[in-house]
Amino acid sequence: MTENNKDFCAASPLKIVERAQVFNKTTSSNNTKKSYGNTILVSTTQQDNPLLKYIRNVAWEFDSAIRPDYVVGKTTGVLYLSLRYHRLHPEYIYERMNKLANAYVLKVLLVSVDIDSSSEALRELNCAVITHNFTLMLAWSLEEAGRYLETYKYFENKSTDLLRERVVDDYQIKMTDCLTNVNTVNKTDATTLLSNFESFEGITKASAEAIAMCPGFGDQKVKKLQKALQQPFMNHASK
Repeated sequence: MTENNKDFCAASPLKIVERAQVFNKTTSSNNTKKSYGNTILVSTTQQDNPLLKYIRNVAWEFDSAIRPDYVVGKTTGVLYLSLRYHRLHPEYIYERMNKLANAYVLKVLLVSVDIDSSSEALRELNCAVITHNFTLMLAWSLEEAGRYLETYKYFENKSTDLLRERVVDDYQIKMTDCLTNVNTVNKTDATTLLSNFESFEGITKASAEAIAMCPGFGDQKVKKLQKALQQPFMNHASK
């Protein structure tokens, strides 16, 4: 782990889903937990937590038998911690993590950053989650915390392909991206050029007069476009 990762932990949505899917395929008698389909299980100790108001897009219900605060997958348990509470009761979260040590394969500590000076507390918790094999998730609002819980549950059985970057193989999108690198040419201008001249070759061979006939192209825009198209390509890496 790099020094930056030791200071703060941040997990991308793709990593969340990938880890959850790998872990949820693991079968063990110690990790088989009650689950109600698409429902998040909520410990009754959380009944006064205002966070519950922000779990809006996934069903949830109380369960007095679960050990974590939230169960968002068959082998995924979540502990919730407010930094304000942690400042008053620093021993609390360590006791909770110890009790959950062998209960779930994927263990998440969801921290609400609700104090101004949080760096020292977050470094301490970052060390704690590494030691206890937890994943640290930080939320700067209750709404954000609610969305994290929803995301874990919603993507529990989804393919990671839903979150992977899609490789764009569309000529018009590529050409629009290329043309808008020219200062003053926007996406509408790029579409106009492609509609009138059909291809990049057609645009480069078009006369200034022909381009000026296109809607939105004044003399200055035409000059800048042609200058960009006509100047030689340069390799900035070469000396």
